[in-house]
Amino acid sequence: MTNIFVGNLSFRATESELRDAFSQYGDVSKVSIVMDRETGRSRGFAFVEMGNPNEANAAIQALNQSMIGDRTISCNEARERESRPSGGGGGGYGGGGRSGGYGDRREQSSRGPRN
Repeated sequence: MTNIFVGNLSFRATESELRDAFSQYGDVSKVSIVMDRETGRSRGFAFVEMGNPNEANAAIQALNQSMIGDRTISCNEARERESRPSGGGGGGYGGGGRSGGYGDRREQSSRGPRN
């Protein structure tokens, strides 16, 4: 099984368009356009799985720098995902500070009466 990364994909590209393009070179097992979790739109890249490595290489050679839709795509054999350390990630709110609301009432009383 060979997994092919397809980059610079049009946001309007469909899985059937990719399947049609790659199936000219052999049997396509799976096509996955990567979607943004928040917007549901394509992120502009996809993965195509082909069962035969020779057919996958032929597809990569033929389709790399070719036009699909309105974009020149790039194709290459996908690399394994880099392992990421598990555990708590960064981010989040660091806390601290007193702000908002009516402010610190002790500060207001030390200023004296308002005019």
